[in-house]
Amino acid sequence: MLTMRQKATGVALLAAVAFSVTGCSSDSGGGSANDKIKGAGSEESASASPSASASAAAEKNAPAFAFPADVKATVERDTTGDAVKDAVLRDVAYSAQANIEAFAQGKSQSVNLNRYFSGSAYTYWTKQVADFKKDGLTLTGEYRYYDFKVTDVANAGSAAVTYCEDQSKAFSKEIKTKKVLRTSPSNNSYVLYTLQASKDSAGDWQVTRQSWKKGDPSCVRT
Repeated sequence: MLTMRQKATGVALLAAVAFSVTGCSSDSGGGSANDKIKGAGSEESASASPSASASAAAEKNAPAFAFPADVKATVERDTTGDAVKDAVLRDVAYSAQANIEAFAQGKSQSVNLNRYFSGSAYTYWTKQVADFKKDGLTLTGEYRYYDFKVTDVANAGSAAVTYCEDQSKAFSKEIKTKKVLRTSPSNNSYVLYTLQASKDSAGDWQVTRQSWKKGDPSCVRT
């Protein structure tokens, strides 16, 4: 969930997976953004059966998100009709929102980040959130998430997922001055995320490893 900006990268960071919102590419799992994620090669659509975008309020045990008034995270997610896949996609969508919430609030140990991330992905994002705040930055604008797909499920306990992020209306903002660091929308405003998720003891699917690619044709919206 990818795009932000960070001094260490020329004020360009990631968001969700990092935000900047023109985002730049990196990998929360310790490899390159093009690392092969197990099961990511197949194409099993998550929109087999049409439905309205998922509403967190209508789902059992849904997390509560507290976004600043000027930050919005919109999720477009259909159901597949498969209980396991739908649970995976639901929680992966929550992870994208949790990522944005943490950056916007400047809380690297947020409840939702702790709930929906673990492993190397968690280590990466908690550091990025802390560094982003240390650099005096926060977020503003709208992030959109769409085209969620489960590409592999192993033993109902681990899964591979892809989804897209639209950062064209999202930007970094200086905390002290409130100055919005606007960038011009381009193909790089659209990001393809590839990730692995595992089911924890509480029944939540947590993102454990994540990579992304800016400007992927499958995500670009014109």
